[in-house]
Amino acid sequence: MSTTPIKIQVWTDFVCPFCLLGEAIIEKAIEGLEVEIEWMPFELRPYPTPTLKPEDEYLPRVWKASVYPMAERLGVPIQLPTVSPQPYTRKAFLGLQYAKQQGKGNEYTTTVMKAFFQQNLNIGEDQVLKNILANLGLNPAELDEFVNSPQANAQHDADLQYAKQLGIQAVPSLAVGEQFFSGVPSVQALRDAVQRER
Repeated sequence: MSTTPIKIQVWTDFVCPFCLLGEAIIEKAIEGLEVEIEWMPFELRPYPTPTLKPEDEYLPRVWKASVYPMAERLGVPIQLPTVSPQPYTRKAFLGLQYAKQQGKGNEYTTTVMKAFFQQNLNIGEDQVLKNILANLGLNPAELDEFVNSPQANAQHDADLQYAKQLGIQAVPSLAVGEQFFSGVPSVQALRDAVQRER
């Protein structure tokens, strides 16, 4: 008997370290369960809002107080990227849309976050995103088409609007059926939510 996978929607922004840490928690929580994850866009600072700079006092403070301790608990290697100012993520999300269409949305999301937080790469640059697509076996030239496509941009705007309608204000945010988590849930809470959805 085949069961339909439980769907988890995860709203993320590629420049939020808690999204990479949340990904590790999701992986632990869904181990051995039939789950389908869909990564959804949420831009914390859409253009032209100024993005954060690692040399300002805010980022190092948050990282020291919250990011590094959580990363250590989870065993996830992570470092505050030196890219300054931090990149806008719209282009990376258009890349996600393409990767999703090719069935590689999960791999793409994880790879982009790791590129930023583990390899210190500027994920706002075309070439970085194209290399990621190529490494996933996707056609990097498709990124240009998506970035310039009115249809892809309209879809991205609709996805952002959907997040707004749901009242999402923080990332990661997760929906498991009718159950909703804002911020990083515990492994057990998320696993329980998936089991209840069954």
